[in-house]
Amino acid sequence: MDSSQTFRALADPTRREILDLLGRGEMTAGALAEKFDMSKPSMSHHFAVLKDADLITSRREGQQIWYALNTTVVQDVMAWAMQLIEDSKKKRRKTK
Repeated sequence: MDSSQTFRALADPTRREILDLLGRGEMTAGALAEKFDMSKPSMSHHFAVLKDADLITSRREGQQIWYALNTTVVQDVMAWAMQLIEDSKKKRRKTK
């Protein structure tokens, strides 16, 4: 996992909302775009950033592009974050 790309992707509220929507299931690019008031090129940029961070996957079906949450990478990010929190708690307990 390239953490800089992951954090860059997660830093934007629009991209976090896209991930939230995809957490409910696979969606087409058009269905996702309908949820946001922005241009198609802007949406494409957000999709590209999320794909570069490996947080989402895509597949083409005819004219449609379907996006899905890459649960493996999301689980890795969550495991890393949880470990960071746990390590921080342990350090605080030791200093008390």
